[in-house]
Amino acid sequence: MRYKETRKSPSRTRILMMTSAVALMAASSAITSPALADEAAAKKWIDSEFQPSTLSKDDQMKEMQWFIKAAEPFKGMEINAVSETLTTHEYESRTLAKAFEEITGIKVKHDIIQEGDVVEKIQTQMQSGKNVYDAWINDSDFIGTHFRYGQAVDLTEWMAGEAKDATNPGLDVNDFIGKSFTTAPNGHLYQLPDQQFANLYWFRYDWFSNPDYKAKFKAKYGYDLGVPVNWSAYEDIAEFFTNDIKEINGVRVYGHMDYGKKDPSLGWRFTDAWLSMAGNGDRGIPNGLPVDEWGIRMEGCRPVGSSVERGGDVNGPASVYSIVKYLDWMKKYAPPQAQGMTFSESGPVPAQGNIAQQIFWYTAFTADMVKPGLAVMNADGTPKWRMAPSPHGSYWKEGMKLGYQDVGSVTLLKSTPLDRRKAAWLYGQFIVSKTVSLKKSHVGLTFIRESDIWDKSFTERAPKLGGLIEFYRSPARVQWTPTGNNVPDYPKLAQLWWQNIGDASSGAKTPQAAMDSLAAAQDSVMERLEKSGVQGACGPKLNKKETAEYWFAKSEKDGNIAPQRKLANEKPKGETVDYDTLIKSWPASPPKRASLN
Repeated sequence: MRYKETRKSPSRTRILMMTSAVALMAASSAITSPALADEAAAKKWIDSEFQPSTLSKDDQMKEMQWFIKAAEPFKGMEINAVSETLTTHEYESRTLAKAFEEITGIKVKHDIIQEGDVVEKIQTQMQSGKNVYDAWINDSDFIGTHFRYGQAVDLTEWMAGEAKDATNPGLDVNDFIGKSFTTAPNGHLYQLPDQQFANLYWFRYDWFSNPDYKAKFKAKYGYDLGVPVNWSAYEDIAEFFTNDIKEINGVRVYGHMDYGKKDPSLGWRFTDAWLSMAGNGDRGIPNGLPVDEWGIRMEGCRPVGSSVERGGDVNGPASVYSIVKYLDWMKKYAPPQAQGMTFSESGPVPAQGNIAQQIFWYTAFTADMVKPGLAVMNADGTPKWRMAPSPHGSYWKEGMKLGYQDVGSVTLLKSTPLDRRKAAWLYGQFIVSKTVSLKKSHVGLTFIRESDIWDKSFTERAPKLGGLIEFYRSPARVQWTPTGNNVPDYPKLAQLWWQNIGDASSGAKTPQAAMDSLAAAQDSVMERLEKSGVQGACGPKLNKKETAEYWFAKSEKDGNIAPQRKLANEKPKGETVDYDTLIKSWPASPPKRASLN
């Protein structure tokens, strides 16, 4: 999640052209029958905008006919929706909301605001009970919050009950690759995925393929230059390009890129994936249990602590190791200015052509990284770079998550009046429907459906997208997941991360002291939630404090991982894999499932 986001990157500000409103009015005025007008509008949109699609045009029309009929009770209504500033959502606001209005007669005012504002406004509605928006496209990082506060609509019950007449029979929930991320401990769905993208390893494929560089690396390190499997190899590669190669074509190059300014964006740098890559937490997909990648332990559905003395792992050896490596690599291998940069300021740097690799890069920026004329693009339109699964730290074990996926999801609140909630639910289903599942918002290259990923249009585009399609089709994809159910109040806890880790980044605290402070702060918030009783039977109930040795021994006895003892050697031998060999090892055909017909 991009909490309190302030950036406005190119991929999140692209303006998509819309059909002239005058032309649309002229076309609709020529048709007298409302029903025919709806179908005529649907046909127009299917022919002109909703291509390509995983459905035939006849099936697309059938789906639109269902929307037309289901929307009849709400014709003439105006509803309000909101989402963060992201290319996909901009397309929905500018184009799909217009299509929905013309086809169904329901007008949608879809606001695009900064994510921090989305968080603030949804908190306002949850706390006040006053309806602010009818539909929220809200990150699935909130799943633990929504489940425990009881303010969000339980979509499983909603679809089978009150909204049965407003639920598209073609809505195949099992086709959504983010379903597990929006499912609460009770097994019910609380949010419907609308977009998602991952953070992955990014590297200069052309440099890694250079015979001279490969020979020099092998001679120095004793293994091949390739995609790093572990952090040891990542560090060796960073050292190699920064201090051995130094310059390419007269340009100073660096083996690593990051950012370190004490800023809200520093928080998601760590909550999104950094600790999970290092090996914090327990085994478990989508999130470790009983301890997740935030270091929060959960027993049953109740969070019981995040400090090691309460059985958590926020300030354990794996977490501290992750901060030490973060600081060490930025100081030694990143451009000097990186220490003072925010996420938005550091984002464009790899595209400038002097960065060899980046351990943490959001695939949402793919569209901007493949623009013609960039230093990282070939003349034929193929990229000089590739993306691949991220390397893992020395504390990581098989069966653990390895990275983060951002999953923006349609969320409804109980405080929204029923008729407006149903109309909003129709809009939410429309923007994720199969009719528009390959919508042109894929210029932002985010995916929500298995059936989308395997469409032939993406097979054709794959060579120009640097490994994005191959990754999403790979078995590795399941190890990239959002924040999970262990986090009981995302807004309150997330803000603690950038403040405390910022102290380590600035040098005000040691990594251990910073993580001790973070663990204590998280426990304090959870203790207040426990005392208030506001989250009911699944709210926090903190464990009593014990020694670290008690919890180390308990995790070993129980067959779990977290918290782990400090390793004697935190830098094992580096390990790499050849990128082309890796890609060829992944399946070339979709999994067999009835809904992928």
